[in-house]
Amino acid sequence: MSHGVLPSAAPDTAAVDGATARRRGWGWLLLVPGMLYLAIFFVFPTVQLFLTSLYDPSGNYFTGYSLTWHFANYLDAVRDTWNLFVRSFIYAGITTGVCLLLGYPLAYAIAFKAGRWKNFMLVLVIAPFFTSFLLRTISWHTILADNGPVADFLRTVHILPHDGRLLATSTAVIAGLIYNFMPFMTLPLFASLDKVDYRLIEAAGDLYSSPFTGFRRVTLPLSLPGVVSGTLLTFIPACGDYINAEILGTPKQYMVGNRIQAAFLTEHNYPLAASLSLILMVIVVLMVIVYVRRVGTEELL
Repeated sequence: MSHGVLPSAAPDTAAVDGATARRRGWGWLLLVPGMLYLAIFFVFPTVQLFLTSLYDPSGNYFTGYSLTWHFANYLDAVRDTWNLFVRSFIYAGITTGVCLLLGYPLAYAIAFKAGRWKNFMLVLVIAPFFTSFLLRTISWHTILADNGPVADFLRTVHILPHDGRLLATSTAVIAGLIYNFMPFMTLPLFASLDKVDYRLIEAAGDLYSSPFTGFRRVTLPLSLPGVVSGTLLTFIPACGDYINAEILGTPKQYMVGNRIQAAFLTEHNYPLAASLSLILMVIVVLMVIVYVRRVGTEELL
């Protein structure tokens, strides 16, 4: 009598597929809280903002507005405030560029050179967040005041004229934007650089590349996701900011965010405010799409 090996029972393919489908079905339920949050706090307000932008502009805060699908509100908004859009994008672009130039070396030093001081230096980067955005900006009003230490020093070294000033200028507004949004650039850069294997950088030097070539061919491409994320996180909020221009500038330095704030809260011109908000949102989204497609990486796309 031969003793053969009993064949194992074939798995029930249908049962396995059913169990997998059930697990996937339960997995989709995890998205429900996030989708509800987006629907309540993003989709619904955006739709309401769109409807508000089409109100009859002849209405007012006291008599109320009626929905007349007045699409000319957008043309009026662009015609009257196009210079504010241009100024906002220029200020935001300069802010993003300077933050990148200053934040990349800082993030590189923390990631590769800080050693046991890495966590301490990260705390210093995010320390400004422990103070309110408004209070930080008001402090720059004191720093850049006409009789403040910065202006006095610049006059002493003859960089600033004797009757020159920093406060209430474009320089002051951009300086405030750079200070307030620097952590938004530095932290994504650090997160990206911290994942880079430093042995790859050392290998570039072993293969007789110059430090600049090694940075251009190895370090920068590997840290590109952090560059893209940091520039987006800096540029987008800087475009709509109005606190810095309000406190550190004058109406000559106002950005589109200042016009939106005034239309909403001071003039109660809701159609104009909603139109400006949606125009700004659409322009920024289009710029982000083009930017990510041009310089983004596969990790982001």
